[in-house]
Amino acid sequence: MKTLNHYIAKEVLIGSLVASLVLLGLLNFFTFTDELSDIDEGTYGIKDIFIYLSLTSPRDFYELLPSAALLGSLVTLGGLSSNRELVAMQAAGASKLRIIWAVIRAGLILAVFSSFIGEYIAPPFEREAVAFKSAATKQQVASRSRYGFWLRDKNTYINIRQIKNQDELGDISIFEFDENRRLKLESHAEKAIYDGEKWRLMDIKITQIKDNTASSETKATVDWASVLAHELLNVFVVQPKNLSAYELWKHMEYLKNNGQKNLNVELAFWGRIVNPFVTLVMLLVSVPLVMTFKREVSVGNRIVMGVVFGLGFYLFDNIFGNFGLINQMNPIFAASFPTIIVFSFAMFIIARNR
Repeated sequence: MKTLNHYIAKEVLIGSLVASLVLLGLLNFFTFTDELSDIDEGTYGIKDIFIYLSLTSPRDFYELLPSAALLGSLVTLGGLSSNRELVAMQAAGASKLRIIWAVIRAGLILAVFSSFIGEYIAPPFEREAVAFKSAATKQQVASRSRYGFWLRDKNTYINIRQIKNQDELGDISIFEFDENRRLKLESHAEKAIYDGEKWRLMDIKITQIKDNTASSETKATVDWASVLAHELLNVFVVQPKNLSAYELWKHMEYLKNNGQKNLNVELAFWGRIVNPFVTLVMLLVSVPLVMTFKREVSVGNRIVMGVVFGLGFYLFDNIFGNFGLINQMNPIFAASFPTIIVFSFAMFIIARNR
């Protein structure tokens, strides 16, 4: 029976990984066509698009794995059923529960692998992808240090000490240099507001340096002539999809200590916790679905069934998550309810077929 367990688990793993690569290839193809609209903006070219796709692929792989596990296991187990291998296994003494356990063992491996991707690889790669595209399209170089967010735009250096949100900055210093790398203008603003088209500096003090003399003036508001890319701040503003579960937990603790609450962050955190179990549940669903259908069902029909079921779950999960945010539901319930529903469905079919 040990050999049988290894055989089923290996086939399910191979099928799930192949399905993941196929779905990832399709998604990257559609993303590639979308990115072509930004080509030749700045220095962004075909080569940069492929680099961008390689950086976003870990996140896409992480998000596609549950659906790919369902699709791959349906095709794999369906093939075993069509070849009467499942019948031979049961005739040799392997119960349905043993077959299910062999599939779950493969799911445990996929869940651990998915957690590793989602925790350590996808978040930094996603942040690097945003920074890379912004630097290529807007020709700006950005970095973050203990002294805040630094941005270089040709001969202008910008230091931002506070990023309250994506539309409001605080404690901004702007240094402009001439062709000889000598400081010619220094400005400091208390805050900057983005109105949808450009940045507007508030409470700004401007110091102009010329011929070894300096003159200062203050203004209430000034339109920021810099081409600061609004989307470039995605790297430094807290974006739940760009954070690992540990980083989300630390951010939740920070908000809690400061008397704040962000349901979006909490939902993202519990979604990361639930995601590995989603992969297990999808594999659990595939077994009774294969055993309840006739062996004559074609591979194409199984693929369609897997795509419809996986897409339906993905849409339901996202819709219910947004519904939970709007109605301020408990984030644990909002993140886990769709998975619980599918798990209950799978257990009902398994119990019925016993």
